[in-house]
Amino acid sequence: MSQTYDVVVVGAGNAGMCAALAAADEGARVLVLERAPQDERGGNSAFTAGAMRVAYDGVDDLRELMPHLTDDEVAVTDFGSYPEDAFYSDIAKVTEYRSDPDMAELLVSRSFPTLKWMSTKGVRFLPIYGRQAFKVDGRFKFWGGLTVETNGGGPGLVDSLFTAADKAGIDVWYEARGRALLADDDGVHGIVLQHRGRTEQVKAKAVVLAAGGFEANAEWRTRYLGPGWDLAKVRGSRFNTGDGIQMALDAGARPYGNWSGCHAVGWDRNAPEFGDLAVGDGFQKHSYPFGIMINALGERFVDEGADFRNYTYAKYGHVVLKQPSQFAWQIFDQTVTHLLRDEYRISQVTKETADSIEALVGKLDGVNPEKALRTIREFNDAVQTDIPFDPNVLDGRNADLPIPKSNWANPLVEPPFEAYQVTCGITFTFGGLRIDTGGRVMSTEDKPIDGLYACGELVGGLFYFNYPGGSGLTAGSVFGRIAGTSAGAAAV
Repeated sequence: MSQTYDVVVVGAGNAGMCAALAAADEGARVLVLERAPQDERGGNSAFTAGAMRVAYDGVDDLRELMPHLTDDEVAVTDFGSYPEDAFYSDIAKVTEYRSDPDMAELLVSRSFPTLKWMSTKGVRFLPIYGRQAFKVDGRFKFWGGLTVETNGGGPGLVDSLFTAADKAGIDVWYEARGRALLADDDGVHGIVLQHRGRTEQVKAKAVVLAAGGFEANAEWRTRYLGPGWDLAKVRGSRFNTGDGIQMALDAGARPYGNWSGCHAVGWDRNAPEFGDLAVGDGFQKHSYPFGIMINALGERFVDEGADFRNYTYAKYGHVVLKQPSQFAWQIFDQTVTHLLRDEYRISQVTKETADSIEALVGKLDGVNPEKALRTIREFNDAVQTDIPFDPNVLDGRNADLPIPKSNWANPLVEPPFEAYQVTCGITFTFGGLRIDTGGRVMSTEDKPIDGLYACGELVGGLFYFNYPGGSGLTAGSVFGRIAGTSAGAAAV
């Protein structure tokens, strides 16, 4: 027996829930299919820290998003500005100018109004103190174009969106896995799914695919990303196996974007195979710009201070994966340990400490200690200590070596020394479906497939090689709202 809705949304992460809410705003009767059980709902969004990159002209704009921001907070904080041209420039730079210009323009221009719309749905935003601003001379300064996060991080965002969906009368089915689109020459008319093990059909005037990428599918990772990617840890949901992409391709959709690319970070070496909601993003290790990274050969292999973390962390996971035995050690001394992010203090961390560098390198599992010691001594000797250290800016304090460290170089001299072992954690894949500016899925003939829309991480064309931190959640919200509005308007 089949049921009928105006709009069916496949996937219940940030993008899918924004699509559902936008469709409901148009007066549509909406069903959301969530493949996960209720206690694992929210897709990758539930595993994030909730950072959202948004264009703004100054603190007055931020106060529109964060009305609870106090005068005292404003007085001790340099929020700066992040105008649209800076956001667009960052996307262009980190994607090596491959990002689809229409998609990038939509992301940038609609970032602020979309977050304002989310705030009307009950999503609360806060400044990212502690992770994106360091206190120097009594004043916080935000850096890297990233200022805003959701209250409660990813889990808080997911809970807020589900609360809004409940208020809007949106139905959610858990343990409901989309299997095939009901499609013919006239377009898409619904979906075939398995709901708690039973196959059924739901007819609809529009279907929005928001089921994530294929990062949790080891076979697809190896097929599209290349050899070795089956060995990566999965940072987030175990349910993002490419189902939405496959359904659309089977219905004639056009694949698009960087299918051999992904977002991948430094992740604790002994983290579980898939994300753990109890730990969330705590397995990540993103303070590497303030230390050095050593591989199994005892060698540095990347410029840890090439740029702010926001512009390098999403590609450095791949660099770690390419090292012998797919791991590295991040090493710090007491000059900078107070700057390490909270994720370095979780109980599940893989960590070594020692009162001397000689003792520390002897504890680094899998590392050539003699070579590591020589590497550290050469690094210490190369640091330009006459240049002041400033974590809030690209300070130019460098180590002039064959593999340089361009900023934030400090000699490792202040004990006790700390080392953290990391491997590669994949977040999401960059390849997916082609959509138009209305969120409609395009066919292999480059024509819209009637009744089919898409948003979130299964959309290709926006990110290539890398991405600016915090832009993934914002893209999910922006394109989720676009797809849901289009689908809702077409269905009613």
